[in-house]
Amino acid sequence: MTHPFHPLFGREFELLAYRHNWGEHRVYFLDESGEPRSIPAQFTSACPEDPFVVLAAGRSSFHPQDLRELADLLEEMER
Repeated sequence: MTHPFHPLFGREFELLAYRHNWGEHRVYFLDESGEPRSIPAQFTSACPEDPFVVLAAGRSSFHPQDLRELADLLEEMER
């Protein structure tokens, strides 16, 4: 688990499956009690790092697409 705010951060689990469900890539694993669980693949090392995040190297907190969407939302709210 690589997401710094996830409660299982730093833990390792055996990957059971990698699927595209509910509009996102998800990984499936067995938790400590043997129950199957799924989480977004981006919370794990099973998903490649986002190229923008790698290139930004901590210098940008927001993706350009997110900023564009925010600008559009603010523009819509002003109307």
